[in-house]
Amino acid sequence: MRKLREAGLILCGVLFFLTLSVTVTLAFRPLYYLDIDLLKIEEDTGFSGQEIRENYDTLIDYNLYPWEKKLTFPTFPMSEEAEIHFAEVKVIFQRFLFLLPVTGLLFLIGGGICIRRGEYRFLKGTAVCSILVPLILAALIAVNWEWVFVTFHELVFQNDYWLFDPSTDPVILILPDAFFMHCALMILLLLAACSFVCLRVYHRRQMIVKKEAV
Repeated sequence: MRKLREAGLILCGVLFFLTLSVTVTLAFRPLYYLDIDLLKIEEDTGFSGQEIRENYDTLIDYNLYPWEKKLTFPTFPMSEEAEIHFAEVKVIFQRFLFLLPVTGLLFLIGGGICIRRGEYRFLKGTAVCSILVPLILAALIAVNWEWVFVTFHELVFQNDYWLFDPSTDPVILILPDAFFMHCALMILLLLAACSFVCLRVYHRRQMIVKKEAV
């Protein structure tokens, strides 16, 4: 029973850290604002910085807020295929947003109960499982980011609507692949940070137990 409880807590912890990292990255607009200059998006597209930010903010608002039912860009046209794709992306992000508080509460409540019982191994297990994902994905990204990007889309989506035509969907011009790579790296760094904190708490609890035993 104890091992089953630990396994459940580890799963909740990993999902909580993952959904937290994805949500924070999605909502952290300064990352994109920085990339506007870093990736020279204005120069490459011919759009002004204000126009780029307005259309990007509209896309983020659509994905973040469940009450935003329809995506309409301020200045960009959009094909039917692109609208379907963005609707599919929104569903994915909304699932993450639903899982975030659910897994967070289960992890915190269950973890608190286990700690009061003197059970701490779930912290180490959560930390190890959480860091494995960033390490593996970081290695894959370093070797071949394009393959990771394409494979991810082919696995997640059941169509090829993510292959935008800039002539009908100019929004793709302001969303270069390098920006998505930066998002992926931010998610991995946040996961690694969550793992470190969890491992730190585990070691601190172990030290306290050893001191009390002396």
